[in-house]
Amino acid sequence: MPELTARRRLLVLAICCMSLFIVGIDNTIVNVALPSIAHAFDPSSLGGDVSSLQWVVDAYVVVLASLLILGGSMGDRFGRRRVFQTGLTLFTLGSLACSLAPSLGWLIGARMLQAVGGSMLNPVAMGIITNTFTDPKERARAIGVWGGTVGFSMALGPVVGGVLVGAVGWASIFWINIPVGLAALVLAGRFVPESRAPRPRRIDPFGQLAVILLLGSLTYGIIEAPKAGWGSAQSLVCFALAAAALVGLLVVESRREEPLIELRFFRSAPFTGATLIAISGFAALGGFLFLNTLYLQDVRDYSALRAGLATLPMALATVVCSPLSGRLVGSRGPRLPLVLAGIAMGASSLLMVGLRSDTPLWQLLLAYLLFGLGFGMLNAPVTNTAVSGMPRAQAGVAAAVASTSRQTGQALGVAVIGSVVTSAVVGGLKAGFAEASHLGWWIMVGCAATVLVLGVATTGRWARGTAERVFSGAPEAKRESVSAG
Repeated sequence: MPELTARRRLLVLAICCMSLFIVGIDNTIVNVALPSIAHAFDPSSLGGDVSSLQWVVDAYVVVLASLLILGGSMGDRFGRRRVFQTGLTLFTLGSLACSLAPSLGWLIGARMLQAVGGSMLNPVAMGIITNTFTDPKERARAIGVWGGTVGFSMALGPVVGGVLVGAVGWASIFWINIPVGLAALVLAGRFVPESRAPRPRRIDPFGQLAVILLLGSLTYGIIEAPKAGWGSAQSLVCFALAAAALVGLLVVESRREEPLIELRFFRSAPFTGATLIAISGFAALGGFLFLNTLYLQDVRDYSALRAGLATLPMALATVVCSPLSGRLVGSRGPRLPLVLAGIAMGASSLLMVGLRSDTPLWQLLLAYLLFGLGFGMLNAPVTNTAVSGMPRAQAGVAAAVASTSRQTGQALGVAVIGSVVTSAVVGGLKAGFAEASHLGWWIMVGCAATVLVLGVATTGRWARGTAERVFSGAPEAKRESVSAG
């Protein structure tokens, strides 16, 4: 690929960030619209229960998480621009279908189509970025902007969603993806150069099916357990399938020459730490947004607009802290922003563990502000650490692992925290939700503590040594690697 001018490289970065923005905002914009979606369909088509609302979120997130690694591999093999444009097309069509959905089934199906397209965007766009920015310092700054866009788009979702639902209706939250997706599609064809991995991996059907079975059966079992019973045959079969898929993934993938997931990379403490931190941090985010939406709109009777505007402190803090986190990673490494993220998200969740129907507004706003601060600090060090030292030729797969960790965490956060709280509700949502949510907020405190502990443990000299030993053994790494700057 010929060397691009600085202006062209920045334009490529902007186009890639456009795709990340619509995928990221779609993760969270739906939350604030859940009560409106519930009321838009009659009881026979929606059911009105919490598990139905969980599926509106997790149908998208689970499919996205299941296919991200495959999306990165496809970009490396078939051409990153081609796969990127295919993803934009599917995501835009899925968004249009969501806005026109006549029933819950159609909505969930369209959300899954969105996710198939989205799985071709994030990892492929990261592959485009790492192959466009060849200078290590310039690449580190570009990855910092990329990581900041993740936090910015996801934090903005509830605010934008509240405004759109309040002014136009729930379908409008999907309309905003259409012009952005079309613009990115046209610009990518005009300005993004085509690139492929010199030696792309072979497609791994067993590994892909195992990942789908693992995430799908685990999420289904957790979400449906409050209705079916945690010890019911349905729940036990789902959890057994998930366990079997995990064992099969570990056993078979460790013996494959070109596995879907390169398990040996998990011997790197920073890489493993980044994966677990992403799962924990985004589980907290998924649980936070889901519980907060139901609390504000079903318990406190806020409109969608007022509920969205209430989360404005979270969005503003994330917007401010995301680029700051990227600069901190570049100048001082990932430890400081990860420590700040764990402390702030933990403090926010602690403010909510005694939630009541009449909790003072100032306490809620302070909790939102602290969570936004912590979440804004989280993304840049996770992204940077995940691709640091990885062979540049496999950048798409490396970025896909980081993205998969985020989506897996969010899916599990909505599933686990939503189901635990639902199981504890006594007397209906309005009367019993606030008290039942206490255990959910404590789970989020645990997630934040995990971010803090791993942020310290996996960013020191010993951890960097494990990364050097693992990545120096990769054939591509002997020639070139993605540098953390």
